[in-house]
Amino acid sequence: MPARAIGRNVYIFDPRDPGTILGGLMVTNGMTNTNFYSMVEIIFIFTTDYTLHRGQKSGPTIKRDDNPLQEGSYFVVTSGSLTINSEHWLIRADSLDPGPPTAEFCNSIRNRDRRCVISGARASSIHRGYWAGFSVTHIFPLAHEKYWNIHNYGSSISTLPKSGRSIDSVQNGILLRSDIRCHFESYLVSINPDDNYKIVFFQDDNFGITDTHLSNLEAFLADPQRPLDQLLRWHYRQAVLANVRGQGELLFECHFPRDPDVPDEGVELGGDKTSLSGHSAGSSKGKSIAR
Repeated sequence: MPARAIGRNVYIFDPRDPGTILGGLMVTNGMTNTNFYSMVEIIFIFTTDYTLHRGQKSGPTIKRDDNPLQEGSYFVVTSGSLTINSEHWLIRADSLDPGPPTAEFCNSIRNRDRRCVISGARASSIHRGYWAGFSVTHIFPLAHEKYWNIHNYGSSISTLPKSGRSIDSVQNGILLRSDIRCHFESYLVSINPDDNYKIVFFQDDNFGITDTHLSNLEAFLADPQRPLDQLLRWHYRQAVLANVRGQGELLFECHFPRDPDVPDEGVELGGDKTSLSGHSAGSSKGKSIAR
């Protein structure tokens, strides 16, 4: 059994083939009936309207509301056809490591966020240029830049880096605590921009932050260089495909790439000129502090 299917307590069936599990998930805090309907509409393609029934085809109809999703079996009832969505899931694994991100990418995101976007934890030592425990990551993975270009994901990017590569825009990155970054890159946690930027876990939440919302949300939304909703929505959709469709996708160990061996670029932080480089938090390469 794939690791993502272990611990599931919700299962999805077609009543016309009740012996086949079409998908499922582990209910975590904050998952609502409305959220579940939206997940079903990501993993299936319908030709007509449908309803969800709990327990059996003739069981109670589940309303699209904000009541908590309950454990159990759910049957998708429709008079039309139901097809499993074959949309690509873009794997993030060591074998696809594209190398370290640029210093410009790292510095721009660190200077903008200064905290873990998901948990709200502040990087308290940034005035010394010390980022231990915090890491920058791409929302849409750098390893799939060809897919990004073919499908024109960069068309919505308004802030381009000096390199001109839209995938390296500050609008395609966030700063996270290093442990949360591993879960984010594995699609075990995501941000749902269509539910007031709610934090959604698809496995056990060991951090106590599921069903919360992005920290400092008002300031986040007001920043013209913030991560694009289109990219957050893409990541959330990928998380649903990885964790809810079928038996779930393979789950890989998370290993961060090496620090970029490139010159630093000065960043203004709290009145001090701090030269920052590197991708993995706590790097000692090329860091200096000018007083």
